[in-house]
Amino acid sequence: MPQITVDYSEQLADAFDRPALARELHARTVEIAAAKPPACKTQFRRTEDTVVGPDAGGHAIVHITIGLLAGRTDETKARLTETVLQVLRQHVRPVEGLTLHASAEVRDLDASYRKYDA
Repeated sequence: MPQITVDYSEQLADAFDRPALARELHARTVEIAAAKPPACKTQFRRTEDTVVGPDAGGHAIVHITIGLLAGRTDETKARLTETVLQVLRQHVRPVEGLTLHASAEVRDLDASYRKYDA
């Protein structure tokens, strides 16, 4: 924990430095949500198809989900979400001809969450 997932349209593959974004997301999550640095994990998932409304062209999406163990206040989650969007703005370059739709959410991991390191 935390489990961070970044889903992004394939048209953005060259528009941002994913390791740099992950490092910044980890730092902000530690700062705001009191996570432990070695526990931060980020996965990037490139999506092939993006459709916004009736239009399949000219759009790109980045959605960041941060799963945390329960116990953070709604205010902490909202602050982290806003910060995540600010960080994303700093790390994604505009791509000519694309409108970027960026979003983020912070959610509580289910009580059934378990992990192991091997």
